[in-house]
Amino acid sequence: MEYGAGGEGDGSASGSHHDSSDKKKRYHRHTALQIQILESTFKDCPHPDEKTRMQLSRELGLAPRQIKFWFQNRRTQMKAQHERADNCALRAENDKIRCENIVIREALKNLVCPTCGGPPIGEDCYFDEQKLRFENAQLKEELDRVSSIAAKYIGRPMLQLPPVQPVHMSSLDLSMASSYGGGPVNRMVMMNSGPSLDLDLLTGSAIGASSSNIVNPDPPFHNIVHLSDMDKSLMADIASNAIDELMKLVQTNEPLWTKCQKDGMHTEVLNLDNYKRVFPRSNDHNLKSPNVRIEASKASGVVMMNSLQLVDMFVDSSKWMELFPTIVSRARTIEALEARLLGSLSGSLQLMYEELQVLSPLVSTRQFYVLRFVQQIEQGSWAVVNVSYDLPQHNAYPHSRCKAHRLPSGCLIQDIPNGYSKVTWVEHMEVEEISPTDRLYRDLVHSGLAFGARRWLACLQRACERSASLMMASTSSHDIGGVIPSAPGKRSMMKLSQRMVRNLCSGINPSNGHQWTSVSGLNDQFEVRATLYKTTDPAGHPNGMVISASTTIWLPVPPQNVFDFFRDGRTRPQWDVLSNQNPVQEVAHIANGTHPGNCISVLRAYTPSQNNMLILQESCTDASGSLVVYCPVDLPAINIAMNGEDPSYIPLLPSGFIITTDGRHEITSQGQGGASTSSNNNSDLGAADHCGGGTSTGSLVTVVFQIQVSSLPSAKMSPESLTTVNNLITNTVHQIKASFNYASTTT
Repeated sequence: MEYGAGGEGDGSASGSHHDSSDKKKRYHRHTALQIQILESTFKDCPHPDEKTRMQLSRELGLAPRQIKFWFQNRRTQMKAQHERADNCALRAENDKIRCENIVIREALKNLVCPTCGGPPIGEDCYFDEQKLRFENAQLKEELDRVSSIAAKYIGRPMLQLPPVQPVHMSSLDLSMASSYGGGPVNRMVMMNSGPSLDLDLLTGSAIGASSSNIVNPDPPFHNIVHLSDMDKSLMADIASNAIDELMKLVQTNEPLWTKCQKDGMHTEVLNLDNYKRVFPRSNDHNLKSPNVRIEASKASGVVMMNSLQLVDMFVDSSKWMELFPTIVSRARTIEALEARLLGSLSGSLQLMYEELQVLSPLVSTRQFYVLRFVQQIEQGSWAVVNVSYDLPQHNAYPHSRCKAHRLPSGCLIQDIPNGYSKVTWVEHMEVEEISPTDRLYRDLVHSGLAFGARRWLACLQRACERSASLMMASTSSHDIGGVIPSAPGKRSMMKLSQRMVRNLCSGINPSNGHQWTSVSGLNDQFEVRATLYKTTDPAGHPNGMVISASTTIWLPVPPQNVFDFFRDGRTRPQWDVLSNQNPVQEVAHIANGTHPGNCISVLRAYTPSQNNMLILQESCTDASGSLVVYCPVDLPAINIAMNGEDPSYIPLLPSGFIITTDGRHEITSQGQGGASTSSNNNSDLGAADHCGGGTSTGSLVTVVFQIQVSSLPSAKMSPESLTTVNNLITNTVHQIKASFNYASTTT
């Protein structure tokens, strides 16, 4: 590949022989090695900064200007390739539509009226008065619904339509009505002799009749969600008001927020009385129940990623799940309501579905339809807001044990030097529990720690730190004995381990349509819950039926001690019943964070019957809790990842432990929590009950096992499978308790 260098270089392009006396343009032909290194760098970073260009200049022996020109030319070439591909696709689509148009025109020439045998007058002649009345009633009902939603969110009602008057229209009148727009709204307006429709909400009072049909993303809800232009305009107004409220919440401290300390960490909780004075609402609560609880908190910190990268990941539902695998169990973008400006993320508005979880079967998931709106405040400063949007005609969560409504929540992201960002996170929601929270998690959930801002921020910091380690695998990791030969091998191992963690987190709480099967533990001291699900994706899981079983226990030991116990290879024989109490050896180690507990390990168990089997393990910890996830992987599969090849098709069936604080500030001799919860929706949870200092000394440990029971997709959950998994979890729990010298009593 030849690139013009403006007179620089020592060679000219071959074959450029001209008879003219003009000055010939000189070229520099890069070597194959130089092009290979430049192409590799371009694949990872198409827009290198000056520091990167200088480094490449030194490595390749080229001038910085040549490096700059090469990347500019390469980007131009890539853009041209994409444009050519897009043009070909559009041309093919255009030809297809043209052919369909010709076929339809030929078919229309042969149409006849079924009544008189003559040429058709038009399909509007089939609309009779009764059908128009029915459409009119439907549209009026839709207008009433949108008006009620607007009054609730915005605080000002929409004007109502005048009553429908019976109007007799001839067939000529109907055909004329169809020519003025053809939509049901236009037909409804023409039937009314009163004043024209005035919404008092939409800019420019034109209403389109088009609507969007959207399939609900999460089974078993396969209904069609209809979003009219009226819905979309209302959503835009709600999102705009929500981001205004979020900015006030982020930028205001006392007296709107009250500082407190929970488990040794500083956070801020909302003063509800002051909040209601600042943000009065005509309809105070979306959930109508005396048991509605308010959870509101704010936290701020520094993350190892710039604002533009963060925003780009926030608007992508798949990347959103990767950032928060321990919180977001499912997410999907239903529709992009407002397209972003070319080359900018500002102004992006999406309707999304998401399900939030605590990594335990004892805590109900929280499901939302949310509007996510992104706005650039100034250069290097972005706001991202999430606010619930109700779809009354669509009962999204018929079997949910917990109803939640997200009030304006989200974050303000501000760039700081060194490519980092300061993130201020706000979480604010109304919660109504259909069934009470299990006593083990009651203090953690009711204190707001389980779904609060501090947990979101801690998970974001951990994910960004891991991402930075992934990009710098060659300098931030080491292996024992040279097992992992290269930086690509280490990055491949990190991607494999990341998928292992994501698989475990997504399998703890069953998706909609799947139910728990409860199995009592030994002597009824704890409950084991199991669910059976089918895996058909060749990339990620072994095909067939898999049982995911889990239980949660309480230990009177600080979470850090429990985490150190599980990740230490020397204590593994004390709890790993599958290793038959044999020791393990760490053969490879990759650090993926500043904390020594954030790492990936490859372990070899001294088991004669499993010489070809290794254990892939990742341990990670942050302020929100800790994970130790492991999975047996055969030696050929590990070699694929260690050699830097694509690990996407290596099947993983992970098990592991989730360790969190119990949310109690002190533990009595009876093992009962000292914090009380309020069922009154006017209670200030943070300031009143949960702002006391102190650090919890107890831990909640969730034990998770996943076992493939059959390769047949139609297999059922047999009593033998339940007995096997129950015995496995029961024995593991008892060995854990014995290791901490903790008597097997319920707490």
